[in-house]
Amino acid sequence: MSTTAVSAPQSYRVPLIATAAIVLGALLIGVVFGANKGLLMIVGGLFGMVLYHAAFGFTSAWRVLITDRRGRGLRAQMVMLAIAVVLFFPALGAGSLFGNEVSGFVAPIGISVLVGAFLFGLGMQLGGGCASGTLFTAGGGNARMIITLVFFIVGSVIGTAHFAWWQSLPAFQPVSLVDVAGSSGGIAISLVLFAAIAAFTVVMEKGRHGQLEKAPQVEKHGYQRWLTGPWPLIAGAVGLALLNFATLALAGRPWGITSAFALWGAKGFELVGGDVSQWGYWQSPGNATALASSVWGDVTTVMNVGIMLGALAAASLAGRFAPNFNIPLRSLLAAVIGGILLGYGARLAFGCNIGAYFSGIASGSLHGWVWLVAAFAGNMLGVKLRPLFFAGEAGKKPAAKTC
Repeated sequence: MSTTAVSAPQSYRVPLIATAAIVLGALLIGVVFGANKGLLMIVGGLFGMVLYHAAFGFTSAWRVLITDRRGRGLRAQMVMLAIAVVLFFPALGAGSLFGNEVSGFVAPIGISVLVGAFLFGLGMQLGGGCASGTLFTAGGGNARMIITLVFFIVGSVIGTAHFAWWQSLPAFQPVSLVDVAGSSGGIAISLVLFAAIAAFTVVMEKGRHGQLEKAPQVEKHGYQRWLTGPWPLIAGAVGLALLNFATLALAGRPWGITSAFALWGAKGFELVGGDVSQWGYWQSPGNATALASSVWGDVTTVMNVGIMLGALAAASLAGRFAPNFNIPLRSLLAAVIGGILLGYGARLAFGCNIGAYFSGIASGSLHGWVWLVAAFAGNMLGVKLRPLFFAGEAGKKPAAKTC
């Protein structure tokens, strides 16, 4: 789904309300749950602004590469990852950052990761977005993506119900490049891999088009462009990497999104009389504590709310907050199926395009690289299935910037 809607008259009322909600929420959460959690709501708001104004979509970048051999979006992701590993690896190697203990997202590599990432990749193309894309487009007023988000949560809860079984299947122990090669060695290996992927997209793109795609020309300049967008894609890459590093400093671990969806769904299920406490996923100490505590004490929840409010402010500043509830039935069905696949896949694979791919690779985890390959395969199938749900897509070139 496109993040670019028909422009509405610009108003500062909604952005001011959204910004005030972020600041007030940060203050209240800071007082009750600690200053760092309050600051993380502000970081979440900034994530929402960056994602929306830069239209930084993982789903569209992969779809454009698959269908049209355009690699500008994937190259921007490699820049984002390169900055992240340069910042993350020394801190993770030392085990502390600014005097605070930090750790990365390092997970086992097994059948559950392969299956989960593949399902997530398939869900990306049917649902119309990834985890970050679903949040920022829903926050920006995309009504269809709200449907995807609702069923993303449903799929997440189902995934927690089956989590213990999937984890009983064969898997290798977690492996971190930081542990295996050290900070410097891990950075060198990672940068070579990023450069190789970027070079591969250049070869593919030039092979089909003869030259690389140029960034769209924008009439806005100076402060107006930075306030209302659109931002250069590379600015989004830099911004996301820096904000993820800020998350590491404040939360003691990298940016994640989907664990909150599982928590929201579990608490909602309990409100209607369900009981998830005996499910294996919720018996681990961290998840059990989150389930028994206030949802506002959960770092990921706080940041997700901040992302949606930040995207709301950005969409309103851009004059694009205009929800359209006229959703074709087949598109609606794709949102339901895609949302469930996204939520279920993320639980199996220890995260999404953020927690497993971005933050996993930034943590040096080899499971992040396995996730990338399996999820890309799922995207390839998803691209083939999209014409069944989206009228007129067969044989049509995708837009360069969609969610």
